[in-house]
Amino acid sequence: MTQPKIFPGNKKMYYPPEYAKVAQSIGKPSRKNCGTCHFYGGGGDGVKHGDLDSSLIKPNKELDVHMGVDGQNFDCVRCHTTTLHKVAGRLYTQPAFENRKSLVEDDLTSKITCESCHTAKPHKNSAKVNDHTDKVACQTCHIPAFARVNPTKMYWDWSTAGKKKNGKPYKIKDSFGKDSYFTKKGDMRWEKNVEPDYFWFNGAMEYMTVKDVIDPAKVVELNRPLGSRDDANSRIFPFKIHGGKQPYDKVNKTMSIVQLFPKGKDDATAYWKKYDWAKAIGFGMNYVGLPFSGEYDFVETTYMFPITHMVAPKEKALDCSDCHVRKEGRMAHLAGFYMPGRDNAGPVDTLGWLIVFASLIGVVIHGLGRFVSRVRREEE
Repeated sequence: MTQPKIFPGNKKMYYPPEYAKVAQSIGKPSRKNCGTCHFYGGGGDGVKHGDLDSSLIKPNKELDVHMGVDGQNFDCVRCHTTTLHKVAGRLYTQPAFENRKSLVEDDLTSKITCESCHTAKPHKNSAKVNDHTDKVACQTCHIPAFARVNPTKMYWDWSTAGKKKNGKPYKIKDSFGKDSYFTKKGDMRWEKNVEPDYFWFNGAMEYMTVKDVIDPAKVVELNRPLGSRDDANSRIFPFKIHGGKQPYDKVNKTMSIVQLFPKGKDDATAYWKKYDWAKAIGFGMNYVGLPFSGEYDFVETTYMFPITHMVAPKEKALDCSDCHVRKEGRMAHLAGFYMPGRDNAGPVDTLGWLIVFASLIGVVIHGLGRFVSRVRREEE
């Protein structure tokens, strides 16, 4: 029998799980099972993923048409199926977009993309939007906003952490009841009903490592979506951009690993013990065997999360005018291609309007001709 262990930090005794009971209780995961990690990642509800939070434990179909308890009532495993304990997902080792087969084509295909169930032509045969599916992800139109019930953290400034009141850590709450300031974590900004940002995305992400040299004069992209208009697997896809301000090594120009949690009561290096960035960074970098110059500062960063949950009812999907419009449209910053209604193509636009006017003049002349001809017949 496994003996209990005493955790050195608080001297508490922890008993091992009852493995026989655990094995006998194995069953199909619920949304709550999955959400225990995925809804609360990053230190709280909705901190990381703007489209994954506790509102999805029992959502209505207004929030998510697939998971709504008053609609399809899908659990996570309805789409995130498993093979040999490997859970189907969209990213990392095998991007889902490399295989866009539908269940109509192959009943053994993974159900992780929209096309898996809805096919590459999800709308009526005559619908113009079917022509978009080779370049626009379904999520782009059908998730007009994320964090529609609970707020999500959009910005996190670690450089302001460490302030105290009367010698003690303190918190300030915002209008959502979330921490807008916390001594341990600095300033934070939470938002609801957030409009996504859009990028070309082929299902794979590129990640910065702590060994990569950064340019502190620029915003550091800790990750970024891969893809382009010329990539057959790429689609315009919605993202949450989580902004931040984090410590980096001023001399080596690398991002820092920080020891936050104290190892024990007398730990003098953990940031949340002594609020000393130099010691916390020094310990963290040494722990992973990487150098630290002893000099640090803070740099603006971004981290991008693909948005694929919280699919709104079709009545709430984006309209053509949300994108095909000059300047204010959702695709305003996506360059390198011509979008009707958004872009001025110069000679092409001029030629198009000339054709329109010529057609209009032709119709008018034809109408006048028919009118004159009828009058003459009547006179005769």
